[in-house]
Amino acid sequence: MKINVLNTSSGFVPLTDEDYEEKKKLKIGREYQADFKMIRNYEFHKKFFALINCAFEYLNEEQTERLGGDNKIGRNNFRKEMLKAAGVVDMYYSITRDEMVIEAKSIAFGKMDEAEFQDVYDAVKGAIFRIVLRGISEEEFNRNLIGF
Repeated sequence: MKINVLNTSSGFVPLTDEDYEEKKKLKIGREYQADFKMIRNYEFHKKFFALINCAFEYLNEEQTERLGGDNKIGRNNFRKEMLKAAGVVDMYYSITRDEMVIEAKSIAFGKMDEAEFQDVYDAVKGAIFRIVLRGISEEEFNRNLIGF
């Protein structure tokens, strides 16, 4: 069981209703072992996806079609391509393909901490401006980003 808690002067407090329901399953007076890990900022995680979605809207029709169309698959492929362009990758040798394979690294909460995710965000934003938003000012893009 994993629950998210806030450390207060009077103890740990569940963050969400779901966390509270999980905590209620723990019996009073029993001993438990906890592995504490700082969780990433969910709002910042949502900001990353807003960055991806806003930048996706700047693609021309041909680029959008090559990524799989203007749908979830297209946006998902775009996210992966921007991660790769930013150097946020895992590399391995494929025996079946007899070549090195480069895949976008997972940005799941359990895969990286907040500081690493900040670096990923900055690198992906840089890749987006280098590849997709050439000629678009950061100020203009940020105005549009607010809508996502």
